Amino acid sequence: MARRLFVLGLDSLPPYVLYEGHDGGGFKFIRGLVEDSARYLMRTCHPPITVPAWMVMFTGRSPGELGIYGFRHRRPGTFDSYVVTSQDVREPAIWDDLGRRGLRFGLFGVPPTYPPRPLNGFMVTDFNTPGPQKPYTWPPWLRQELQSSVGDPVFDIVYRTEDRDAARRDLLAMVENHGRIVKYLAEGKAWDAFIYVEIGIDRAHHAFWKYFDERHPRYTYHEVYSRVIPEVYSRVDSWLEEMARGPLRDSIIVIASDHGTKSMHGAFAINQWLEQEGYLKLKERPRSPGTDLTPDIIDWDHTRVWAWGGYYSRFFFNVRGREPHGIVGREELEDLVREVKGAVMKIRGPNGEAWRNEAYEPQEIYPVAKGDAPDLTVYLDDLNWRPIGTVGWPSNYTDRNDKGPDDSMHDWLGVLSVYDPEGTVSRGDMGVIDITRVRGLLEELLASR
Repeated sequence: MARRLFVLGLDSLPPYVLYEGHDGGGFKFIRGLVEDSARYLMRTCHPPITVPAWMVMFTGRSPGELGIYGFRHRRPGTFDSYVVTSQDVREPAIWDDLGRRGLRFGLFGVPPTYPPRPLNGFMVTDFNTPGPQKPYTWPPWLRQELQSSVGDPVFDIVYRTEDRDAARRDLLAMVENHGRIVKYLAEGKAWDAFIYVEIGIDRAHHAFWKYFDERHPRYTYHEVYSRVIPEVYSRVDSWLEEMARGPLRDSIIVIASDHGTKSMHGAFAINQWLEQEGYLKLKERPRSPGTDLTPDIIDWDHTRVWAWGGYYSRFFFNVRGREPHGIVGREELEDLVREVKGAVMKIRGPNGEAWRNEAYEPQEIYPVAKGDAPDLTVYLDDLNWRPIGTVGWPSNYTDRNDKGPDDSMHDWLGVLSVYDPEGTVSRGDMGVIDITRVRGLLEELLASR
């Protein structure tokens, strides 16, 4: 009988947590598994964001080839945005191609898979699912089966909140809920490969990182909150140990993350900076800090560049003929892009300290750039500082996120380990693997079962 492949996706897990033991004692079984595994440092994509990173991993295509540059996208020629869904993924994933060859796949929580699409196997969609009142399974009738047998999935929680007690309670309940449903599916359904992404790891990092990582510039020990991340790790760890003795016995087990996590040193008001540099002009001074940049407050006749905030920043140029109020001629664009990139490189920290900034045009980081790629993708100080898009702040520098508590940033390196109980896969450190190469590795594992 052919062995099966199980992929446990731990969203945002960094190498120094899993490989260097900075887990607060949460990963016991998994650490033993990893010690007997082939271990890679997984180099993530531009941008290092959950959407598109998981789909980059499972399609083997770059964000530019997918035409997906983040969780939300700008509607071309407007100031509006939309949330990326499975309908925006037009490249075949590993379950599409291998499913046509007869392999059966199970998916749980893989972003972005809502709304559900047909596959050879079964699916429960991801954190972007609006709620259990919407279709969230393939086949469609699996939804009713889950509702009557194990209950509806908890797709996501409120994690950017000052009510950290509620965040902890909801987080632990969500992880337990996911584990119960995946166990039911793994035991009761036919599959050759099963991919389960646990978004709760990422939510724990964003909500509790400053209480966990002593290297955080605002590290704060708390009797309860400092144990939340190890507690989440431990719940996943105990669950996998139980599964490895049951439905995953003799399976190849892959532990993967889509990107890493690091401390957020602070936030930088990127649109305020653009205004100060003369690239953006507002009609009047915002009356309160944290005012959203909306089209009605922008003086479009004198604005050449504006930006979105996030874990990285997307710059958009006000190009004539492309934008509703464009003033930048195509013949000016190349020089303006070069000028803005140079200005970004000169941004320094609050005390004048040098930052490691990066600003990329699409063709610099993607072999192809489909869809509505930003004109520039900008990272501040090697992702230590978060660009925020709101305006009206007394300073460009603040120690907090503008959209709710969030004390961690994404990082370039994630993890990938491959455990083969029969020992046919090499053990030990295997170097760096690019996220676009992971699909090929999984295909090789499935071919060698």
